Amino acid sequence: MKKVFLSVLLLTGSIMAVEVGKVPVSVSISGENGGKTDGNAWKSSSLKGKVHIVFYVDPDKKELNEGLSKSLKKRHFDRSKYGSVAIVNLAATWMPNTLIESKLKSKQKEFPDTTYVKDKKKVLVKKWSLADDNSDILIFDKSGTLIYKKFGKLSKNEIAKVLALIEKNL
Repeated sequence: MKKVFLSVLLLTGSIMAVEVGKVPVSVSISGENGGKTDGNAWKSSSLKGKVHIVFYVDPDKKELNEGLSKSLKKRHFDRSKYGSVAIVNLAATWMPNTLIESKLKSKQKEFPDTTYVKDKKKVLVKKWSLADDNSDILIFDKSGTLIYKKFGKLSKNEIAKVLALIEKNL
C-alpha cells in the first residue's frame, strides 16, 4: 500500500512540475500568499504576449545569478517584446518579510519594467515543483510555453545560451 501511495504522490508531483515545451498549470499569487508589490495579484497567465524571463529566488541566494542579470541589462531587449519577472520566495529565508518587501518596493521604483512578486507561502515550489532555497531561471515564449529552465547558478556558457534563446524568440 505504501508503494502505491508513493507512486501516486510522485506521479502527481511530476504532472504539476513545469516542463520545457509545455505551458505550466495556471497559478495566481495573492492575498496571504503574496502578490505584486502594489498589492495586486500576480497571475502566470501574464507570461504571454512577450518573451518572459522569470527569476524565482530565495533572498539568501539573490547574488547567485547576478551574472545573468548584468548580461540582460547590457542587452537592452525591446520591452515591447520582452518582459522580466522577479519572484521572491519569502518563505525560504530567515530575513523578516517587512525588510524584504521594503527592498522590493524600492526595486520596483528603480526598475519599473520588471514585475516584482512576493511568494510568501512557496506557491510556485508547490504548484510548479520549482527548486526551493535556490535561484531558478525560467524562460517563456510569447505563447506562455516554457522554453528553458535551470535551478541554480548558470555558467558563462549557459548565460550565452539564455541570451541567444531570448533573442531568437523575440
